[in-house]
Amino acid sequence: MSFEIALLTAAIVLLIAMSAFFNGSETGLTAASRARMHALEQEGHARAGLVNRLLSSPEKLIGAVLLGNTLVDVLAAALAASLAVSLVGEIGVAYATAIVTLLIVIFAAVLPKTYALAYPDRVALFVAPIMRVMVVVLNPATQAIEFIVRQLLKLTPSRKDDDANILAAHEEIRGTIDLQAKEGAVSRRDAHMLGGVLDLRELQVGEIMVHRTKMETLNIDDDPQVIIDAVLKSQYTRMPLWKDDPENIVAILHTKDLLAALDEKEWDVSKLDIAAIAQAPWFAPDTTNLKDQLNQFLKRRAQMALVVDEYGVVRGLVTLEDILEEIVGQITDEHDTQEANIRVQADGTVNVDGSVTIRDLNRHMDWSLPDDEATTVAGLVIHEAQTIPEPGQVFTFYGYRIEILRKSRNKITAVRIKRLGTEKDARPADRPSGRSVASGAAG
Repeated sequence: MSFEIALLTAAIVLLIAMSAFFNGSETGLTAASRARMHALEQEGHARAGLVNRLLSSPEKLIGAVLLGNTLVDVLAAALAASLAVSLVGEIGVAYATAIVTLLIVIFAAVLPKTYALAYPDRVALFVAPIMRVMVVVLNPATQAIEFIVRQLLKLTPSRKDDDANILAAHEEIRGTIDLQAKEGAVSRRDAHMLGGVLDLRELQVGEIMVHRTKMETLNIDDDPQVIIDAVLKSQYTRMPLWKDDPENIVAILHTKDLLAALDEKEWDVSKLDIAAIAQAPWFAPDTTNLKDQLNQFLKRRAQMALVVDEYGVVRGLVTLEDILEEIVGQITDEHDTQEANIRVQADGTVNVDGSVTIRDLNRHMDWSLPDDEATTVAGLVIHEAQTIPEPGQVFTFYGYRIEILRKSRNKITAVRIKRLGTEKDARPADRPSGRSVASGAAG
């Protein structure tokens, strides 16, 4: 009798240990870093390769874990009930249920899952060979489970398309970056840079381009000396050339090509043919996203493109530097003019040029002004006000107070912004009327 009791007790302990293994394996494998496992596999780590192969078939893995875990838990409960009945009678079933439930929760669920969450990579590498064998052994049963699950999943959309999956991955990475930044593990500047890489797919060249009103262009028919003087005064190394009409860009002049041509002509400006040394312009649609445009820059080995709208009209230009600035922030060199477009005042307000992009202002001040409907600060004010405001008018929206400082014709050139309240005030839903509140019109 005592031998049977000892045997049943040992079997129950073994089954609870197996339950702990299944629970810990599930948590460790699902919580393991896919990126680290991939890197280890590339370095020749065999167990990391097993982890990746197990995770590549999640239905089989989950099916094997659930099936195995259910079997050992049910069997442990049955053996414990049998043992309790033989010891104390029918009432032993209640005792056995309470004790086995407590043992499974503590030693087979909470304890192994907690450890696996603390060391997911270590646990995943340890259990991978055993779980590989379990998956193979339980394969017939798991295939049946997988078939049933697939049939049930057909009743609900499991995924819409590949773009949705890519977006989900991007959002997961972005969430990790934000969390690490809040916890101090990643600096705010590094978080902005990492987020900038993810944003390349969402931004279009039309949102970051230099507008045609700010482009420095030259008339290709001007005297060569006039063109050379203009190039020397400019801070840029590439100058768009127009013919007959300033919007009719026909070529791009590179200062290096200009110097090479002057050297070839023995620095005789009168012999210089500007049209012959200029390069053909490259036009890019304003709806091209920055990721594709960056790839095109690398493919064509070019650093500047003219941006056109759907009618072929030049809207501005975009450079490789413009795209890189979306990742690393403003890039300046010894020839760039330093413009204080964002000026923090002593009273906590911020004076901002209307042409400053909302994205740059958010990154500079760590704000959260929306940029879905407008690219610049001036554009945001006009969009929210549904009118072109006058200097002195004040608007409050998204938790920010914006005062119009200056206007040139129909263009807002300067505003003063003050952040109000807490972060939750920046949500559109917190605005009672859903529109801007204006006051104090001048003139």
